[in-house]
Amino acid sequence: MQNFKFKNPTELIFGQGMIAELPKRLPKGGKILMTCGGGSIRRNGVYDAVRAQLEGYEVVEFWGIEPNPSVQTLSKAIELGKREAVSFVLAVGGGSVIDGSKLIAHAIVSERDPWQLVCRGRDRSVVSLPLGTVLTIPATGSEMNRGAVISNTDTQEKYPFSGDYPLFSILDPTFTYSLPRYQLSCGIADSFVHVIEQYLAGSDESPLMDRWAEGILLTLIEQAPQILAEEHDYDARANFMLCATMALNGFICMGVSQDWATHRIGHELTALTGLTHGHTLVILLPALLRTVGKKAKRDKLLHYASRIWAIDERLDSEERIELAIDRTEEFFRSLGLETKLSELGIAPEICQKIVDRFASRGSLLGEHEDIDHEAIAQIFALCY
Repeated sequence: MQNFKFKNPTELIFGQGMIAELPKRLPKGGKILMTCGGGSIRRNGVYDAVRAQLEGYEVVEFWGIEPNPSVQTLSKAIELGKREAVSFVLAVGGGSVIDGSKLIAHAIVSERDPWQLVCRGRDRSVVSLPLGTVLTIPATGSEMNRGAVISNTDTQEKYPFSGDYPLFSILDPTFTYSLPRYQLSCGIADSFVHVIEQYLAGSDESPLMDRWAEGILLTLIEQAPQILAEEHDYDARANFMLCATMALNGFICMGVSQDWATHRIGHELTALTGLTHGHTLVILLPALLRTVGKKAKRDKLLHYASRIWAIDERLDSEERIELAIDRTEEFFRSLGLETKLSELGIAPEICQKIVDRFASRGSLLGEHEDIDHEAIAQIFALCY
């Protein structure tokens, strides 16, 4: 096991009706910037539930944070926050709203350009405004980590940003009842691959982290049919919501190697095509495992084959690995998600542009930093 430091200060407030806890966590006398997405929370009742708890507070609302939040949109929220001298940011929405709100909370108190904060790192001379969240879409885990991914629509780029942990996050599974099937499927896939990026890396580093990760993977596989079939199955939605949070809050990566190559390539694919992030992952992961994973991740893939997919250990090792990758792709397809770029009409020229981007940056991906632009080209070749 590797050395590590761990701290996660976010208070998780979980369960039906827990929105009533919101006023207890907000500063008295402060002005709140409430950040929202495109308006679905008005239609599904979440907005009314939140506003009912904000009676007596001075609230400024900002609407329109899109999927894959753009710095262009977020800059408008930052200007509003500065102008209104807000002292607290409350994000109500999914991972994109929460990601964007991390940059908003930091940039309001900084004089630096928001895109510079993304590209060059946070402003160490200031302390971000406090942030709280009300989660409506399980997927990214942003409600209990400090990470964010911000897009630039002018340059078609998408980069990570490290904000602050939310002070608290309220998770009510009933808030997910109205989510479309596609959004649920992409959320399940995103959560699954978050775990894979931390699990299918180093071998024999921590049996405890392995078992925790395997528990999330198995729960997602087990619960997925019920999550998609029953709109008002509280327990299935609760399990999903907690899986998505636990997949990326740091609890399963203590002292172990991590990969994130699938995500790095997927962010580029989203930036150039607009394809939902979770959907990019189900296309890229099987191809990555078939090209570079069979050798670099051999031992861990054998664990994965046995513990997750119960593949007969009497079979040849290579056959077990291939079966495990096939089962993974079959799971993604069972969610109703296409696993080939050709099925979505995405041209090979887009992939070549991504390969060229990685080549120009000299980027090396993966836990061993051995995935170069030529390997990425091989990965894309298997995505058709």
